[in-house]
Amino acid sequence: MIRPALITWRKVTEGLLVATKQTAEDQRDGTIALIESLLNKRDELQSEIAEPFTAEEEVLGKELIAMEADVQKKLTHFTNQIRIDISEAKSKKDHLRTYVNPYGNVARDGIYYDTKQ
Repeated sequence: MIRPALITWRKVTEGLLVATKQTAEDQRDGTIALIESLLNKRDELQSEIAEPFTAEEEVLGKELIAMEADVQKKLTHFTNQIRIDISEAKSKKDHLRTYVNPYGNVARDGIYYDTKQ
């Protein structure tokens, strides 16, 4: 007999795998909110999962461990993609500022000194 908490954990983990595949920029805020809610559900379920485990739960646990490694990879990729997009946006903003005001960042380390006065 498998505990309901383990079955729910598996469903939530599968939901995380599906959510991390949605990488469209226009839906990113919704995806982030979904991922956060799924991670919070898993945190709540974690307290209900404790030893002793039955043989069926051991088998399911091995599957969950394999799924967990995949979830970690996908979440890392998702956060890296967000970081890349943020840095690209900052770069575009800097390029635009430089285009609008090309002499804004000129080094003014000295002034002209007229010795003939």
